[in-house]
Amino acid sequence: MLLNIGQKAPEFSLVSSDGDTVKLSDFAGRNYVVLIFYPGDETPGCTKQLCAVRDDFAKFQAKNARVFGVNPADVASHKKFINNHGFKFPLLVDTDQKTAKLYGCDKFPYVRRTVYVIDPQGTIVFAQQGMPSDDEILAAIPGPP
Repeated sequence: MLLNIGQKAPEFSLVSSDGDTVKLSDFAGRNYVVLIFYPGDETPGCTKQLCAVRDDFAKFQAKNARVFGVNPADVASHKKFINNHGFKFPLLVDTDQKTAKLYGCDKFPYVRRTVYVIDPQGTIVFAQQGMPSDDEILAAIPGPP
């Protein structure tokens, strides 16, 4: 079940495509966090969704947002996906879908396509399943358009 706007976002700790560990608490008090849960690397819908974010990446940066894609694929798959499409943001490895489950978007064997925006205080300010437009996502984050 989708988490609610206004709810505290669950803490997570995942390995990124860069090989470092990313935790929600790393951004506390500093950044908005955009989590894009998606089913698979190199699938048509996922590629379209993440390429749109790539193309609007400067808008996310202007709003002090850190963007992460999340799915069960391993680091090698994520690196290949990034290299093939020039993503400017890391992808997080959620092999056991533990984080997807915390965020209500696990659906074994896939991840349910879901986008969350979490404010610097750790509160969910946007939650939508499917493929919301970047404009919808960005509208949830205060700052320049």
